[in-house]
Amino acid sequence: MEMLSLSEELRNNSYPGRGIILGESEDGTKAVAAYFIMGRSENSRNRIFVEEGEGIRTQAFDPSKLTDPSLIIYAPVRVLGNKTIVTNGDQTDTIYEGMDRQLTFEQSLRTREFEPDGPNYTPRISGIMHIEGGKYHYAMSVLKSNNGNPCSCNRYTFAYETPAAGEGRFIHTYMHDGNPLPSFEGEPKLVAIPNDIQEFTDLLWNNLNQDNKVSLFVRYIDIASGTYETKIVNKNQ
Repeated sequence: MEMLSLSEELRNNSYPGRGIILGESEDGTKAVAAYFIMGRSENSRNRIFVEEGEGIRTQAFDPSKLTDPSLIIYAPVRVLGNKTIVTNGDQTDTIYEGMDRQLTFEQSLRTREFEPDGPNYTPRISGIMHIEGGKYHYAMSVLKSNNGNPCSCNRYTFAYETPAAGEGRFIHTYMHDGNPLPSFEGEPKLVAIPNDIQEFTDLLWNNLNQDNKVSLFVRYIDIASGTYETKIVNKNQ
């Protein structure tokens, strides 16, 4: 698979929607996660990321302007022991609760489908990172309508064992802007992951569309120790 330029992927797409990147730093010492949200409506743009425990939660920047919290207020990142869960919706809680009951990542998501926001039927995208004994692997999931038909849910899971240093995988909700918004297609995209968290944060934030970007989360986890560093960037401050 060809490695794509992440900066070009973002710069040339005004509306990828929400995106997840999981991978490993170039020197092979850090497990890396990034999650961003974008918005076209005032309700979607009226958000920030705030830390909650070891994870994060979306929150209304101006509570007086919040109209419908159902699909925009949720915990994108939660940590369960040595597992870090990253998703674009409240399925974070579904995965957390399922894996806490010894279900697998894929089994936990069997109870969920794409978002009920027709005609877009936004895909639910999810990722799970597992670090144990100095070893790291991750998986990603896409739950989407059948080419815009809500009668069927297509389920895709991609697992990456012993990830290659300097490589990450990128999934996002929409192929590009449109009405209705076209769902993500294909295998997660192969992208490069640098060693420096600030460099990666700047690359992502500076190339997301200026009008539509809302918030960004980036975390680098030391594979040997499990300690981590987090960066959060909010357009609303």
